[in-house]
Amino acid sequence: MKSAPELLPDDAPPPDPWAGLRAFTAARIALGRTGTSVPLREALAFRLAHAHARDAVYSTLNTAQLLADLPTLGLPVCQVHSRAATRQDYLQRPDQGRQLADDSKNHLTEHVANECDIVMVLADGLSATAVNTHALPLLQLLVPELRQMGLRLGPLVLAGQARVALGDAIGQLARARLVLVLIGERPGLSSPDSLGAYFTYAPRPGLTDEARNCVSNIRPAGLAYPAAAARLLHLLREALRRQLSGVGLKDESDLLLG
Repeated sequence: MKSAPELLPDDAPPPDPWAGLRAFTAARIALGRTGTSVPLREALAFRLAHAHARDAVYSTLNTAQLLADLPTLGLPVCQVHSRAATRQDYLQRPDQGRQLADDSKNHLTEHVANECDIVMVLADGLSATAVNTHALPLLQLLVPELRQMGLRLGPLVLAGQARVALGDAIGQLARARLVLVLIGERPGLSSPDSLGAYFTYAPRPGLTDEARNCVSNIRPAGLAYPAAAARLLHLLREALRRQLSGVGLKDESDLLLG
């Protein structure tokens, strides 16, 4: 039986020019192939990433740990929830996730003593995993700088079954000039723990997306905490100075750094 001919160096297949890029991105590139399919390793990795994304959607706030850690920031903490009673309600009825439950309205009103410049909300959104992992490290950078700016800070609000717009109702009841919502973003196949930061000047129920600004993909593998904090501080300062948010407020922090 003849053995397979040995490949000489000149006969070897050329290296895949995409392979070197895999070190710089979590995107699915240079997967290779086995026949007409991707290799088994890559197929299993895809299924695992899909499972992580599904798990993130159904994850819950680690309330006990957050209630233990957040007071170190020197702010009172209170809990509220939307009108979505269950996760299934939350996913099927987005409108319920944008409205505060009646008992939460009363609870929040009791915790607000005075008007404030900013109230910060930690909302589970579509990935409580993101809030559990990234909210505290980001707040540890933000809160001291906001105090340094002389701003009056309202209580930290933990919000369950919450959509972004729930922050508008919270901000109004907290008598805040501006509300900042840290929320778990819709998980992707390479980012099940992406944190988004949305803020609204003069919050009130009924506002739509053009009234808000967003800094997204906050996580070590995306927008790192120091960069996210610097961008948010610039935008929050400008929002309060110019008394607006949304499409009228552009992120010019890169221009200032330049």
